Amino acid sequence: MAPAPLPTARPAEIGLSEECLRRLSAAFTREIESKRLPGIVALIARRGRVGFVESLGARDPKSGAAMTPDAIFRIYSMTKPIVSVAAMMLVEEGRLLLSDPLSKYLPAFAKPRVAVESGSGVDLVPAAREITIQDLLRHTSGLIYEFRGNSAVYKRYTEAKVSRRDQTNADHAATLATLPLRHHPGTQWEYGRSTDVLGRVLEVIAGKPLGEVLAERVLRPLGMVDTGFHVPASELHRVAEAFDKDPDTGEAVSLLDVREPPMFQSGGGGLMSTAQDCAKFMLMLLGGGQLGGVRLLGRKTVELMTADHLGSIPGVEVMTGPGFGFGLGFAVRLADGLATSPGSAGQYYWGGIAGTVFWVDPREELVAVLLTQAPGQREYYRALFRNLVYASLAD
Repeated sequence: MAPAPLPTARPAEIGLSEECLRRLSAAFTREIESKRLPGIVALIARRGRVGFVESLGARDPKSGAAMTPDAIFRIYSMTKPIVSVAAMMLVEEGRLLLSDPLSKYLPAFAKPRVAVESGSGVDLVPAAREITIQDLLRHTSGLIYEFRGNSAVYKRYTEAKVSRRDQTNADHAATLATLPLRHHPGTQWEYGRSTDVLGRVLEVIAGKPLGEVLAERVLRPLGMVDTGFHVPASELHRVAEAFDKDPDTGEAVSLLDVREPPMFQSGGGGLMSTAQDCAKFMLMLLGGGQLGGVRLLGRKTVELMTADHLGSIPGVEVMTGPGFGFGLGFAVRLADGLATSPGSAGQYYWGGIAGTVFWVDPREELVAVLLTQAPGQREYYRALFRNLVYASLAD
């Protein structure tokens, strides 16, 4: 049984300044009127209640259809935390260990090789150890995203067409197993296809497609009724779209086709969702693994997921900036300072390449999500949103 609809409150009842929230809306309205942003949905909840939901601009800039609070967005890499939660549910059931080698579930990943690049080309050397499930969750597997570099290893991923949609998750993992790692497992944080492979591990353990695993374990129990790997025909009128061309570069913008169930159910970036659904997921985490009487995870498991798992392992600052580590599916703030936006030590977050972002701040009992489809502008608007949300905390 799914939890009841999320409780709501007036901003002042949960310590939010209405004046500052009006300032947040005004700032994003200016950005929309300047044609750098098609439209947004923003949601803030505190102390277990939703106190702010705003929809601004156009849901579809081509048709001019107005943004609505229930608009459906491509959340891309915000898929990763959802898959990570499903994986940790299997850990709690004794069906998976973080220390397990990946090859226990996907034998093709046994004896991985690491690329050593030099002026004369690429040499392949045996990895110092195998990839573990923990490596997949914290992005220390050595697997990469081909679009994040242009050296020989990245080119091999591109040539192997690892991103193609006309493949199964099994096909995708099999292709990756033939390619060299960029780093020895456990030695470097690098954003890559780790969570896609983790999704395949879930399929192997559960004996069913990833979409079914997520629906059974996370989406249906939490009442995330609008989250999935495609949008039903009856709901396509709610899909948020980007500008045809990037307003800053003039380059064409291409996003996932949401109309048909994809063959490749990308655990790293394939889901669509809404602000309300994202809020349910975040509030479950803030609640120590439960929401409205529905428990997905134990409190200590959530604590483990949202703790830093990198220590001295370098690399994450390339994505997060200073002051962050990485847990099991989320970036984790290590200190109140160092970062360039407000926040609290213990805050955790992640975002998607098309412009979406969420975070949970346990100290402030705060969750916030910003949904937009503006790939090129995402970093600016994430920082703007964080500043304005934290400015609204009145007590």
